[in-house]
Amino acid sequence: MKETVKFAQIINIFSPEATTPPDINFDQINCDIIALKFNIENLNQISIAIEILKNSLPKIKQALMIQGCEDDEIDKILIPELIKNLDRENCIISYANETTYKNIIPQAIDGNHYVVLKTPIDINLAKELNILATDMGLELNRIIMNTDIGGLGYGFEYGFSMMEKIKQEAAKGDEYLDLPILSDVSTESLKTKEAKSNEFSDSWGDLNTRAKMIELSACAGVISAGANIITVHFPENIPILKGLV
Repeated sequence: MKETVKFAQIINIFSPEATTPPDINFDQINCDIIALKFNIENLNQISIAIEILKNSLPKIKQALMIQGCEDDEIDKILIPELIKNLDRENCIISYANETTYKNIIPQAIDGNHYVVLKTPIDINLAKELNILATDMGLELNRIIMNTDIGGLGYGFEYGFSMMEKIKQEAAKGDEYLDLPILSDVSTESLKTKEAKSNEFSDSWGDLNTRAKMIELSACAGVISAGANIITVHFPENIPILKGLV
C-alpha cells in the first residue's frame, strides 16, 4: 500500500433527505476502493444505516472503505455497529480520532480491518495516536494515517508540508510514521466557497466544472506530497489522476 497510490470513490450512501437508498451499480465505478459514507444526523438513524450497508455489501466487489458522519458523538457508536455488520475482512474504517479511537479500534481488531487514524496537522499528535492505537492491540500494519489538510491556500500548504515531513521521518526509520497516508483533500477542497458558490463572474466558469477542477488540483497536489490513498468525489477525475501516478 505504501508503494502505490489508490483512489477511493466516495459514495454518499445515506442521505437524511432521501426516502430510499440510492440504486448504484458498483461494477461500473472505475476506482480502487469504494468508500461508503453514512451522513446520518442522529443515533436513531443507525439502524437504517446498517440495513443500507447490508443491502450494499453483496453488490460491492472492490476493496471497501466505511466512513462515518464526522460527528464524534455519533461516530463512536455508528462506526462500531457498521463494522459488526461487515461480511468481509480487510475493510478500511475511516476514521478514528483522539475522541473515538477507544470505541472503534476494538471492533476493528475483531473484524481484522484497517483503521484510519485522523489527527490535526501535527506530526507529534499523529505519532502519539499511532502509539496509543498499538497499545490497544492494533497492529502497525493495520494503521493508515490521515494527518488532515486544508482545501486551498495556507491550510493546503501546511498539510502538504506535514505529509512530506512524515515521509522524511519514515525514511529515517521511524516505524510509527512509516505508514500509509490517506488524504481526504477532495472533501476539504469542495467545502471552499470557490467550489460551491455561484457568486463569481462568468469568467470563473460553470460551477460544476469549477468544482471538479478544484478537486482535481487538490488531489494532484497530495500525490506529489506522497499520499497513498486519495478520496475522490467526482468519478470522472479518477482516470485523470491515475494518469499522473
